[in-house]
Amino acid sequence: MSQEVNALGDSIGFSVDDWRPPDPPSRQPMVGESCGLEVLDGERHASELHDANLQDRENRIWTYLGYGPFGSLDEYRKWVDEVSSSSDPLFHAIIDSASAKAVGVASYLRISPANGSIEVGHINYSPLLQRTQAATESMFLMMKRVFEAGYRRYEWKCDALNARSRAAAQRLGFSYEGVFRQAMVYKGRNRDTAWYAAIDKDWPALQVAFTRWLDPSNFDNGGRQRKRLSELTQPILNARA
Repeated sequence: MSQEVNALGDSIGFSVDDWRPPDPPSRQPMVGESCGLEVLDGERHASELHDANLQDRENRIWTYLGYGPFGSLDEYRKWVDEVSSSSDPLFHAIIDSASAKAVGVASYLRISPANGSIEVGHINYSPLLQRTQAATESMFLMMKRVFEAGYRRYEWKCDALNARSRAAAQRLGFSYEGVFRQAMVYKGRNRDTAWYAAIDKDWPALQVAFTRWLDPSNFDNGGRQRKRLSELTQPILNARA
């Protein structure tokens, strides 16, 4: 693509005259094969999520989140009731299809329809969700909704020291964009924030990669993957950390 210039000869960004700002993300459920997502609701989800989170005896899932761990169901329910009243972040419960129970949380946030930009965050996978097909499919469903709605940019940000989140971002097809130093303070400590993103032109290839990985033929009788998702998404990445 040739670089566009204005009448003064200054380089300018390419035209997006044919693009229209999307609506805020839908609140309708997302349905997949191994999981679904529903807008977080304290009455329906808090107890199941609290029980699932308690499977993490070390409270490791809370290390890089700005809240938690929660000492009781009442404390967790209060938090769920507070955040579920928000439309940005828009929290979702991840429902395991086999058990029909909530086993994780993720949200859309920093939703900017005017710029076509939206972020995924507050991702908290209980041990019941970690390293499962549902863990990956839930992220695919959220990404699918974003790009099919017309967003141009889908962001993933995390503590730069969170090695697992950084590896997950690249496995899922988010390209590395850099580190913002001393970006925030949480739990009384500094956070340098690593930035990753997928954009609309990445989406067709990413959809193919996810579809290939999620296909039943990609798993043997023991449920072990034949082809890693990272092998399928690596050629799509614009940059790696």
